[in-house]
Amino acid sequence: MNLELQKGSRSKFLAIIVLGLMAIFVVRLFYLQVIQHDYYVAKANSEQIRRDTIPAKRGEIFAMDGTAPFKLVMNEAVYTLYADPKTVKEKDLGKIKEVIRLVAGGNLRSNIDDLLGRTETRYQILGTKLSRKQAELIKKENLGGIGFQETTQRVYPEGGLAAQTLGFVNAESKGQYGVEANFDEQLKGTDGLLQSVADVSDVPLTIGNNNINKPAVNGDDVVLTIDRNVQSYAEKALAAGLERTKAEKGSVMIMDPNTGKVMAMANLPTYKPAEFTKVQDGDAFNNAAVSSPYEPGSVIKTLTVATGLDRNVIQPDSTYNNTDKIKVGDRVIENLSKGRTGNITIQKALNDSLNTGMVTIAQRLGDGNSVNQASRDIMYNYFHERFGLGKRTGIEVTGEVGGTVVKPDNSSGAAVSYATMSFGQGMNVTMVQVCAAFASIINGGTYYSPTVYGGVMNGDSFKQRAVAPARSNVISADASLKARSMIREARQVYYSKSDKAGYEVGGKTGTSQTIVNGQYSNDQTIGSYIGYGGDSKPKYVIMVQVSGKNMNMQGGRDAMPIFTDISNWMIDYLKLQPQQ
Repeated sequence: MNLELQKGSRSKFLAIIVLGLMAIFVVRLFYLQVIQHDYYVAKANSEQIRRDTIPAKRGEIFAMDGTAPFKLVMNEAVYTLYADPKTVKEKDLGKIKEVIRLVAGGNLRSNIDDLLGRTETRYQILGTKLSRKQAELIKKENLGGIGFQETTQRVYPEGGLAAQTLGFVNAESKGQYGVEANFDEQLKGTDGLLQSVADVSDVPLTIGNNNINKPAVNGDDVVLTIDRNVQSYAEKALAAGLERTKAEKGSVMIMDPNTGKVMAMANLPTYKPAEFTKVQDGDAFNNAAVSSPYEPGSVIKTLTVATGLDRNVIQPDSTYNNTDKIKVGDRVIENLSKGRTGNITIQKALNDSLNTGMVTIAQRLGDGNSVNQASRDIMYNYFHERFGLGKRTGIEVTGEVGGTVVKPDNSSGAAVSYATMSFGQGMNVTMVQVCAAFASIINGGTYYSPTVYGGVMNGDSFKQRAVAPARSNVISADASLKARSMIREARQVYYSKSDKAGYEVGGKTGTSQTIVNGQYSNDQTIGSYIGYGGDSKPKYVIMVQVSGKNMNMQGGRDAMPIFTDISNWMIDYLKLQPQQ
C-alpha cells in the first residue's frame, strides 16, 4: 500500500511539474504574442519591409519670349547614392569602398566608413549629385546593398538672367529668395512612397497588406510675366549705365501699365543662381526693387500733380507766385533749381522740378494757405490708400517690404512732413510701389497690383492667369489724361531730342538725399527716373535708380540716359506704330 501511495505521489508531482512548465510556456507565449505583439511586429517590419521615397520633380520656371513661354530654369537628373547596411556583406565592404571612392570621390559624404557600419538601419546616404555616368559605372559593379535614387538639380540656360527675381534652390532642395521661395510649395510637389515586404534576400514580394505604391506628384511649372528679351536688354543697359556713371548700385523695373505685369526687374550687383555658394555678400540675393525702401525724391511730384488735378484744385496752366522759397510752419522750403521766379504755371513747376509748386498744390488741397489737416487727410488718402505708397504690393517674390508714409495727425511737425512729402521726402517707399502708382495715373486711373506670376504650364499649353484691377478710379480718366500730358511735356522740355520721333514718351527726374549719421547729405544722393512710352496709349513704364556710397547721383544726368536707352529699344521690340 505504501508503494502504491508512493507511486501516486510521484505521478502527482510529475503532473504538477508538467502543468507548471505548461503554465510558464503559456504565460511566455501570452507575453510574446499579446503583450509584446506590437514590438515584434515592428521588429519584423524593420527587417522585412522595404521603403523607398519617390522624389517629386520640382516644377520648372518659364519666362516669356514675346508671346510664348520659354524655359528659364530647368531640371537636370542627378543621383543620390545610398546603402542598405543590413544587406551589405562584410566580405564586400572593401570593394564597395574602393569602387565608390574611385568613381564618386568628390560627391561622397566624408564618413562613409561609419555610415556603412550602421547595420541597425536600412538606408544611409553615401553621396549626392552623382552624374548619370558616375551612377552607371557603379551599377556595373553589381555591389550588393548599394542603390541609387534619381533626383534633380537646377540648370540655368540663361546664366544669371533675372537672378534676384528667380532666387535659387539650396542643398536641402528648398527654394530661397525670389519666386523659388515664394512658390516653393507649388514648385516642389509631393514625394511618393514605394513600400513592399521583402524576403531574406531583400527581393520585394508582390503580395502583402503592407505594400504601398503612392506615386509622386510633380510640382507645377510656373510661368513668369518676365520677358527674357526685355530682361536681358534691361540688364545690359543698366550695366552700361553704371559703367558710364561709376555708380556702385542700380535697379531697373519695367511694367505694363495696363495690366501690372512686370516685364523686367534688373539689379546690380548680381549673381548666378547656379553658383549661389560663391556669393560673398548676401545683399546680392536681394531684389532691391522690392526690398530696399528709400526717399524717392522728385519722381513723386507726378503723383502730387495728379492728386491736385483729380481734386480740381489745379490745372496745367494754373499759376502761383514763385519766390524760390515758401514757409511752412517754422521751416522755409527752397527750390534746388533757382531763378524761375515770378508768376509761373504748375506745368513749369513740374518741368523745372520746383518744390515750391508742389507745396502750393498741397496747400490748395486744404485752405489754400497752409498744409492743414484737410490737406493732409487728402494727401494720405491718395498717396497711401489709392496709390499704395508705403504698402506691400503683394508681388510674388520674397523680401518685399512696405516702407513708411506718416499718418496725417495733428502734431506740430505734421504740416512740414506733408509739405516735404509733396516733393518726395519724408517717406520711405520701394521702386515697385512707385512704378505701380505711376502706372495708375497715366493709364486712365486704374491701379493694377504688380505681378510676376503669369500662370502655369499644363503639358505643352500655357494656362494664363487672368489679371483684374485692384482699384478703379484712383483718379478720374480726365485727370489721368491731363497728368499724362503734363508728364510728357516735362520730358519734352529737356530730353525729347533723344527719343524716337513719332511716339509718346514722358517722364520725370528724381534726385533724393540720403541720411548719413542722422543728417541729410548732399554728397550722397540717389538718382532716379520714371517714365512711360507708347503709341496711342502708354505701353510700358520704366523706372531707373542708381546710387553709391559717398556718390552724388543725379536723376537727369545719371538715371535718365538709362531710361532713354531702354525706352527706344522697347519701341522697336514691341513694334509700336508711330503716330501722325
